[in-house]
Amino acid sequence: MYRGLRVAVVIPAFNEETAVRSTVRSVPGFVDHVLFVDDASRDATYRAAARLTRRNLEVLRHGHNRGVGAAISTGYARALALGADVAAVMAGDGQMDPADLPRLLDPIAEGRADYVKGNRFRYREVWRVMPPSRLAGNIALSLLTRVASGYWHLFDSQCGYTASSRRALLAVDLERIFPRYGYPNDLLARLHAAGMRVEDAAVRPVYGPAWRSGISLATVVYPISFVLLRSWARRLAARWPRRALPPAEKPLDLEI
Repeated sequence: MYRGLRVAVVIPAFNEETAVRSTVRSVPGFVDHVLFVDDASRDATYRAAARLTRRNLEVLRHGHNRGVGAAISTGYARALALGADVAAVMAGDGQMDPADLPRLLDPIAEGRADYVKGNRFRYREVWRVMPPSRLAGNIALSLLTRVASGYWHLFDSQCGYTASSRRALLAVDLERIFPRYGYPNDLLARLHAAGMRVEDAAVRPVYGPAWRSGISLATVVYPISFVLLRSWARRLAARWPRRALPPAEKPLDLEI
């Protein structure tokens, strides 16, 4: 429990066998449920997770690779079934500092927000720590996501370190959210449409010496572009007033 909230942490993972143990062990002790979701990894990720003996750990597995967004949605659905008040997301590669988790939970515990996302750009060393390619990409996508989602005060849209209240998860259709890269952009747009309050919280960017990027034009830029355009169009359509149809005319009652 954290400040009266039952907390679940969702850990989506794909081919992260070397990071499984350290990532799961780093989750703070106050977390009630640790939900590890293996997205049909090709390595020993699932076996490594299944061997761990943490008391509140549950290991879930997709039968085929469905994408990081789908893995998070699976974890969210399980968190709701377990009665969690808040579901946070910590990536399976260990690139999120567990010490930052309270910063994500506090706005929800205090009733200020329904959904809180990390913002690595509030960390003053981000310009030195984050790889230049990631800096440029995140800045561009953050600006575009502001337009598409309607949350003009948010930044660092691609940061996956988040905390969602039960209210926010129930307000969106988890099965319809974009399943792969582009998931956070789509979710933000859906949260805005549902009237959810969203805040940023400063988190530390973590990139180890063995960090490598799996981002490519085919797997990231094109899907995210589609998601952003769809979200922007949907938001405009929701704001556009529908023209009221004229009332049907009553037939004349003529006596012959």
